[in-house]
Amino acid sequence: MLPGYTHRMSAVNREVLVPPGLLEQRRRTGCDRFDEVWAGVLHMAPPPSLPHQDFEFELEQALRSIAARRGLKTFHNVALMDPAKGWDEYRVPDLSVAHPSQLSERAIEGRAELVVEILSPGEESRDKLPFYASRGVREVWLVDRPTREVEVHALGGLDYHVVAPIDGVIRAPALEIELRVVAGPRLRMVDGTFVTDV
Repeated sequence: MLPGYTHRMSAVNREVLVPPGLLEQRRRTGCDRFDEVWAGVLHMAPPPSLPHQDFEFELEQALRSIAARRGLKTFHNVALMDPAKGWDEYRVPDLSVAHPSQLSERAIEGRAELVVEILSPGEESRDKLPFYASRGVREVWLVDRPTREVEVHALGGLDYHVVAPIDGVIRAPALEIELRVVAGPRLRMVDGTFVTDV
């Protein structure tokens, strides 16, 4: 059985009912890599737009360098899974940063240090926060691509709190970096003496 699809799974799409053959078509075309399973229910996401993918690539490249300096790995569109439930409970953030000890061959099955969700119309990123908290994800970024504004949600206990900016700078605790929006707009990430704008 392929990951994500089981014979007993319901399918959810916020806009339309699922026509026959759609799941097989999504498998063949690779669109299923964006799908998620929430408590056994398939959530189908449309493929991201070209500007979304371009920004995701730039952000991934910047995070790779920052993560590598900490012995962490960066991934895009990789499942973050509840290992007790396997393919019946997982989410696929745009980007994830995790320690190699938290990885299996199929997914991030331990905790991620950071997940990034790039906001899109009709998306469910905010609805994923309870799952991420249950998996011990230390930090979640919700990023608005056009404005580069970012909300940093840091785990405290069992829930997240929003890290408030001070003088326009957000101190993101998981990777110990500073974030701010600069002219362009661009998202500036400061890691000690390393500065990257995306």
